[in-house]
Amino acid sequence: MSGVRGPDQAGTGQGTGAGPGPAAGEPEAQRLGSDPWKLTFVVLLVVALVCVVAWVLLGSRLLVVREVTVTGLERVSEREVVAAVDVATGTPLVRVDLDRGAAGVEAIELVESVTVSRSWPAALHVEVVERQPLLAVRAGDGYRLVDGDGVRIEDAPTRPGAYPVVRVTGEVAGSAAVRAAADIVEAAPDSLLARIQLIDATDAEAIELELGDGSLVEWGDATATADKSEVLRVLIREHPQEEGRLYDVANPGLAIVR
Repeated sequence: MSGVRGPDQAGTGQGTGAGPGPAAGEPEAQRLGSDPWKLTFVVLLVVALVCVVAWVLLGSRLLVVREVTVTGLERVSEREVVAAVDVATGTPLVRVDLDRGAAGVEAIELVESVTVSRSWPAALHVEVVERQPLLAVRAGDGYRLVDGDGVRIEDAPTRPGAYPVVRVTGEVAGSAAVRAAADIVEAAPDSLLARIQLIDATDAEAIELELGDGSLVEWGDATATADKSEVLRVLIREHPQEEGRLYDVANPGLAIVR
């Protein structure tokens, strides 16, 4: 009797004396042991990729400036723009200072604005917006076409019919009076622009327009051009133009014809 084990004893012996065998624990050990190597491999792969990308961008001859393309030119020469960008052929595209290149082009007098961008894989693209003439100024025996900042665009021996003549005092370049006259020209409808012969902006707060038939318009300052243009259109329809007639639209809500 003493040599016979009971069920509880047998179960207890099995529970305390037996553990997971080598076959059961081996896969887990292998997995845990291999994780550091996998992590190291991934890190090395990422570092290698970063090095390759850096070499392609900075050190190789694959992504370098081979040409500079320019659009938007009419009066400025392409050679002048490329020289102003001042980027040597063979410079890695990623190293090009776009702001510096744009500033160089904007220094050209006839350039109003410019955008310099990378054109992968091997070019820079320069998009130029040139200054456009808006007004004509008497200059000796001829006329000078200027933009809204009073910058000279070109000269003409006779009055250009497409541009109103502006009358100002003092320097034309950077003149607030020229800017006020240009604001009117930029905002006025074509139907009004076709009538304007002269813009007297000697007083930028009391601008006067001279129309083609000799009638005058007291315009006031350069604000509310759309409203003033519409009121003037109605006044001209009801009171046709004639030499000596005066339209006062300085206050578009209280227009007067004399």
